[in-house]
Amino acid sequence: MPAHHRRINRGPAAAAENRRAVLAAARELFAERGYDVPMQAIAKRAGVGQGVLYRHFPKRLDLALAVFEENFVRLETAGADVGPGSFSALWGVMVDSVVESAAFVEMAVEARREMPDFGGNERVVAVFGPHVEAARQAGEVRADLVVDDVLIGVRMVYGLVVTSGGGGMLRGRIAAVSRRWFGMG
Repeated sequence: MPAHHRRINRGPAAAAENRRAVLAAARELFAERGYDVPMQAIAKRAGVGQGVLYRHFPKRLDLALAVFEENFVRLETAGADVGPGSFSALWGVMVDSVVESAAFVEMAVEARREMPDFGGNERVVAVFGPHVEAARQAGEVRADLVVDDVLIGVRMVYGLVVTSGGGGMLRGRIAAVSRRWFGMG
């Protein structure tokens, strides 16, 4: 084969690009078709072979957890600054994330089955705790609001999204109703 027709192995740079492409495709397809979307469809959307997908993510749960981790990093980044209005803004990010990623309810159920120490709740508490306290002290939420109420709120939003068939059309309504739960008006 002539040298100009050979593919060049780009090594780690290609691996990182492939991983990002797989994660982006998985995020889109989980949102469009749910958690049970075929892995082959994810590989095709990402423009990679199934071998590449499985090299990075041997199981569907591994892939879903990686996408979920990206969501959590987004939430943690949004929650970095505590101050006036920060709880409301952070809750908005959470609602948007849940509406966009309803498939993660199924993933969370599987994760709890396969990984009893799956630490999603602890991370929600760590992110929201300071914001709940600041909002309560500023009178932005009910005086009796505690971070465990936020955990219940997250689960309720997941339930609303899943039972409404995705929640995209209800995003504004879900956000408004859930804000009232916390006394945000």
